[in-house]
Amino acid sequence: MVAPNRALAASNTFAFVIPCRKAPPVNKVKPVPDGVAVVIPRLVCRDPVAEIDFITQALGAEERVRRPGPDGTVAHALLTLGPAMIMIEGEWPTITNRAPRPDGSSPVVLHVYVEDVDKVVERAVALGAKVLIPLANQFWGDRTAWVMDPSGHVWTIATRIEETTEEERQARLARIYAAPSEPSRQNRDT
Repeated sequence: MVAPNRALAASNTFAFVIPCRKAPPVNKVKPVPDGVAVVIPRLVCRDPVAEIDFITQALGAEERVRRPGPDGTVAHALLTLGPAMIMIEGEWPTITNRAPRPDGSSPVVLHVYVEDVDKVVERAVALGAKVLIPLANQFWGDRTAWVMDPSGHVWTIATRIEETTEEERQARLARIYAAPSEPSRQNRDT
């Protein structure tokens, strides 16, 4: 129904207001796609193919997407590890992100849970990873090791070996703090 605009009609100027409903979007897009985590690590690598091979072979990830850059080398890949996603990116001169130095000093550590940490660490080492912190049972109930992959990315690999309460974790941590320090730790900063 078309209705005259009374204010405009009073000024001898006729205008009609056509009421309309907002049309529904034709193709509504979800801001966060279904099945996608809101945080996805992107690992920048000098050799993306080597990183893809390491993560798929050592950690059991599945490669979902691989895209070449203009020079034909791998520019981007998407891997899944269980329900998690990891993106692999090649270094590009127009982007400031760079691969980590291969010295274990990466400020980012990726924590991944696996079925058998001992087997995964053994496989990782066979594929060129360097153990930074050896396998050990932790006070919170995980068995962990820290490794640096051949691209310089640091991973904490873990398997839950016991369920603990917060009270148990606090008590265990208090015992650790109360124990005499190791000589190497005492002299570390001197």
